[in-house]
Amino acid sequence: MFGLDGILKKAEQEIPLSFKEILGLLSVNSPSELGKVALAARRLRERYFQNKVFLYGFVYFSTYCRNDCTFCLYRKSNQTYSRYRKNFEEIMAAARCLADSGVHLLDMTMGEDPLYYNKKNGFDELVQLVKELKRETRRPVMISPGVVPQKILEEFKEAGADWYACYQETHNKTLYQQLRVKQSYGERMIRKLTAKKMGYLIEEGLLTGVGESKGDIARSLLLMKNMEADQVRVMTFIPQENTPFAGWPANSQFRELLIIAVMRLIMPDRLIPASLDVDGLKGLQDRLASGANVITSLISPAAGMAGVSQSTLDIGEGNRTVEKVLPVLKANHLEAATQGEYQAWIKARQTRSAKPARGGLPCG
Repeated sequence: MFGLDGILKKAEQEIPLSFKEILGLLSVNSPSELGKVALAARRLRERYFQNKVFLYGFVYFSTYCRNDCTFCLYRKSNQTYSRYRKNFEEIMAAARCLADSGVHLLDMTMGEDPLYYNKKNGFDELVQLVKELKRETRRPVMISPGVVPQKILEEFKEAGADWYACYQETHNKTLYQQLRVKQSYGERMIRKLTAKKMGYLIEEGLLTGVGESKGDIARSLLLMKNMEADQVRVMTFIPQENTPFAGWPANSQFRELLIIAVMRLIMPDRLIPASLDVDGLKGLQDRLASGANVITSLISPAAGMAGVSQSTLDIGEGNRTVEKVLPVLKANHLEAATQGEYQAWIKARQTRSAKPARGGLPCG
């Protein structure tokens, strides 16, 4: 069995790591050891992406949801939260503002809003929205609408959507049922794999700090690699008021930073986000130092949009903007990629992703 240095050497040589070796990395518990893992992760990031980082604009246009996820502020049973639903013009204005600010991609996110899901042609306006966004902004578009029917996925793809994000949060099926109450694990997973076959790039995501084990995380990382997810992410759980997890202990960010770094060692050529939604601008440097190469959840302060785990953090102050993250990149010897560089990465990845995914349904 390799020690930490041996595992890191193997990872930098891009020799696939075993389950036990991944467990070994996930067992790191000191800042000095995390520093070693993060250094190896940065070296691999530089090998594939030089010093370039991609920037994602975030448009959370509806906070209504038909689901009752126990971890989520926007669960349907939370009657204390003031909801909003933006109209076509408001969404377009927010997206234009983000595009003008220099983001590389527009992430169009909503809860599983009954307004769209319960009407025969409920998604027609959103499909048209994607068409207009592509035409006006010439930016790639990620859709994060939940588990939409396959026919709707096809319509979004025809409209020009490039990415489909639909997080499992965990691949431990027992824990999944505790988090995503009365939602099918298999349907959610299959929808991602179906989207990939349609030509979408797909994003898979984990929530950490909700009772998962190191083994759960290791199995998830191997699954994400094998399903050829193009972007992989992890976020630390923040307890939300008036939810079943409201009294859950607060988590440090150590495990999230470690998982980001291990993701990079296992999947060196993938996109890995540093989200502004957990710690805001002050947490960005640590996530970049762990090997992330995408900054997500950039939000225009004037758009009236919320975040996910921290619904208001740094938004009104204008700290979740391109203007504010560029100095952090410079301080870390990084820089924002050009739009052309991001488009080139997407084109190359789509060509590679045309090959069938290698499965990915097991894990329980």
